[in-house]
Amino acid sequence: MEAEKWGRRIRAFRKLKGYTQERLAKELGISVSILGEIERGNRLPPEELVQQIAERLNISVEELAPPHSESKE
Repeated sequence: MEAEKWGRRIRAFRKLKGYTQERLAKELGISVSILGEIERGNRLPPEELVQQIAERLNISVEELAPPHSESKE
């Protein structure tokens, strides 16, 4: 669930900033398939990669992070 939220946010900001998956992956030094896995929510991005993505997209990690929703317990 958390991976899906990160993936949606990363994809949305990537598109908003005019990056293709190929260009962003190349600039991050990762494969397009890894970026695709992250954007589809199949893989949770490591903290270091989140920081690199935020820097590339010229946004803060806080902006990139999904909003915290209250858990229904």
